[in-house]
Amino acid sequence: MALRLNTISLCSLSIPIDSDQTHDLVIKKVLIANRGEIALRIIRTCHEMGLKTVAVFSTADRDSLHVRFADEAVCIGGPAGKDSYLRAERIMAAAEITGADAIHPGYGFLAENADFSATCQDNNVKFIGPSPEIIRMMGNKSMAKDTMLAAGVPVVPGSDGVVKDASAGAKVAEKIGYPVIIKASAGGGGRGMRMCANPTDFEKLFHTASNEAQAAFGNGECYIEKFVSGPRHIEIQILGDGKGNVIHFGERECSIQRRHQKLLEESPSPIMTEELRQKMGDAAIKGAKAVNYEGAATVEFLVDDKGDFYFMEMNTRIQVEHPVTEEVADCDLVEFQIRVAQGEGILERTIRLEGHAMECRINAENPFNNFSPSPGKITTFHPPGGHGVRVDTHVYAGYTIPPYYDSMIAKLIVRARTRELAIQKMLRALDEFVIEGVHTTIPFHQQLLKDEKFRRGEFDTRFLETFTLVEEKDELS
Repeated sequence: MALRLNTISLCSLSIPIDSDQTHDLVIKKVLIANRGEIALRIIRTCHEMGLKTVAVFSTADRDSLHVRFADEAVCIGGPAGKDSYLRAERIMAAAEITGADAIHPGYGFLAENADFSATCQDNNVKFIGPSPEIIRMMGNKSMAKDTMLAAGVPVVPGSDGVVKDASAGAKVAEKIGYPVIIKASAGGGGRGMRMCANPTDFEKLFHTASNEAQAAFGNGECYIEKFVSGPRHIEIQILGDGKGNVIHFGERECSIQRRHQKLLEESPSPIMTEELRQKMGDAAIKGAKAVNYEGAATVEFLVDDKGDFYFMEMNTRIQVEHPVTEEVADCDLVEFQIRVAQGEGILERTIRLEGHAMECRINAENPFNNFSPSPGKITTFHPPGGHGVRVDTHVYAGYTIPPYYDSMIAKLIVRARTRELAIQKMLRALDEFVIEGVHTTIPFHQQLLKDEKFRRGEFDTRFLETFTLVEEKDELS
């Protein structure tokens, strides 16, 4: 497939919002059922919209910026997520005592928990996201695949839903041909997933995947898919109003991953053509309309080296990498989420996806020691600036990174006219980004962005399997 490394995307799309219509609900106070940078990012949009905010926090997050900048804050438990951010009853109690009439779940924790969405409904608190039924349907990967197949969205060949045991799975694998992927039906983040290259290893790998899924999700069911060779991971950002209207905001390239965890995202994708974007966007809209989707979501696809694409999953929430889309579409996706939650419909307005945006996830990890976590006190924190540079973070000099949560401490986002200029801007911004006291992934991103294959756009989801980091001066002071 031809690479398009210098293009500026100029797609005409539809965009909300009808601010003159009568709303089904008027939201006045939003509780953010999350922590860290995403909680702070939601708080900022709420304040720009004139909405009051409530932060919830664990005892480990008492000094986080999302607590400081919210209008009200409620401690909901101990440091571990299971004792705080995953305690739905405590979050609902915080909403009740503060008078919050809506809850934004952010990403992670309870963001894709259908029971939590239902609990919000039962307590007359608006869940800023889709209904429990949609979350359940899309959260079950085999059910989601069947739904997309019925809607005419291309899917990877595989089993008809979950397989009852390893023997049944082996028969499916034999029929579609090796290599195959064994996937947990309720999985995510690479857990409960194994690639199998031959029938000899199938039973062992099936049980490994199933046991891992059972431990992680309480559901050991698995299904089988054909392994797609040399895939790109490309997702389409969509927004639905729950009234039958759905629009898309173009694509994000998410192929730079380590163990199925994204490290860098960009838009547009280096392989994208207008024809392919149109086809993928139409497919994403078709799938979202099939479930009458409400809110923001991403429809994720695998794209093979021939340009054929296949549905992988739908994430029924805002994504970590949503700022990439916001930069090329010049929009605020969180604002759109809130407006749709109020009952505002989508109007037909034309916007343009213009320029190139890129995001580096800055994690408190040591990339020279197998990306091991590096919690601790940040002694120096100097974020970069300048035209087209954005930093989303909740940390600061003197902040102590707790060991209980995801290691991401910042997102560095840049926007420029072309991909080459975005790479150069990102390298400049990374050079300016000073974080001392802990290890970070900044050196990894600096080396990645200088790699000639990456700069040419010649990579897929396996790129980091052969990418070699060269250890330089210790970044700790």
